[in-house]
Amino acid sequence: MITQVTHASIWVTDQDAALKFYRDTLGFKVTADNISMPNYRWLTVTPQQDTFELVLNLATTPEQLAGVGRQGIFILTSDDIHADYAALKAKGVKLPTAINVNPWGSDFIFEDLYGNDFDVVQRPTGWGG
Repeated sequence: MITQVTHASIWVTDQDAALKFYRDTLGFKVTADNISMPNYRWLTVTPQQDTFELVLNLATTPEQLAGVGRQGIFILTSDDIHADYAALKAKGVKLPTAINVNPWGSDFIFEDLYGNDFDVVQRPTGWGG
C-alpha cells in the first residue's frame, strides 16, 4: 500500500540560484546538499516539515530543459497568509494574484525563479476538508 508522498522534483537551470531562492527568500530548510557524487548534486529543501522534500534537480537534457517552469502547481499551507504575502512581496517575489478569499479559505499564488506556480492556502478555523 502506498502511504505518502515524500519527495517531488522540479527542474532548475541553476541549483545555486534555486537554493538561494528557496532557502533565503522563501525560508525553506535545506535537507540535503550532496555535491560529492560525480556529475550529480542531490539538493533538497522543505518548507519546515519532516515528511516532504522538494528536489531541485539540474536540468541538462533538452527534454528536461523544456520542462523547466512547467512542473504544475504546488500547494503550500500558511498560518498567517497576510504576513506571508507581505514578506514575499517585500522580497520581490513575483505575485500574479492578490490574496483571494474563498469559502474554503484564503489563497494567493507566487512564482519561483523558473515560473513554477505555488498556491499558498490558509484554511479557515475549524476547516475539516
